[in-house]
Amino acid sequence: MALVASGQLSSMFYDTSCPVALDIIGSAITAAVRNEPRMGASLVRLHFHDCFVDGCDGSVLLADTGSFVGEQGAAPNTGSIRGMNVIDNAKTQVEAVCKQTVSCADILAVAARDSILALGGPFWIVPLGRRDSTTASKRNAENDLPPPSSDHQGLTDKFSNKGLSVTDMVALSVGLQSLLSKKKGLLHSDQVLFNGGGTDNTVRSFASNPAAFGSAFAMAMVNMGNIAPKTGTRNLGVASAGATHE
Repeated sequence: MALVASGQLSSMFYDTSCPVALDIIGSAITAAVRNEPRMGASLVRLHFHDCFVDGCDGSVLLADTGSFVGEQGAAPNTGSIRGMNVIDNAKTQVEAVCKQTVSCADILAVAARDSILALGGPFWIVPLGRRDSTTASKRNAENDLPPPSSDHQGLTDKFSNKGLSVTDMVALSVGLQSLLSKKKGLLHSDQVLFNGGGTDNTVRSFASNPAAFGSAFAMAMVNMGNIAPKTGTRNLGVASAGATHE
């Protein structure tokens, strides 16, 4: 496997400290998706909602405390994000072998990749080394996550603010391009990508070329996973997802 590095992240981050981490996470996620295929999409979405709020730092997993009101109660999250129990399970299994070593943020990133693989999608190498946050912000979640009612410009701005391209936006937003092309069964924010605007050609290209879509989606997932990660060793792997979310 080729080394992939981005800033201070590296695909080989746990090669010495916890070489079995990726295998453990992969087994847990594959089992969860086989048990409930819908869980794959939920885990990808959970990673998306984590990264878009203060970077990919696991903060979406943190329940409210006396010192902060977290992201789970934010309008784009409440009653809709799910899969935290699957991340808990993976974290527990990793902790049994490598205590306080692998961060929840990295588990989220690997879980998103392994979910797509379990559903027959593309593979990509996940850069690792994200540090977990010890706080979360409902206000930041409501400001940074694209609401379902976003128009084309609003959606473009939300992604651009995170350093993501229009192609990244389309690849991440579309998911099943055939549904989008038929203009049914979609959230408004996805529908606006194929509504006579500047992204119509990208949508058509993805719909007609699954390989091109798979490649673009994989690259977009790597780019999204690189949004403002906290790095270094302080607090890395200390937060337990199971102990911090409802």
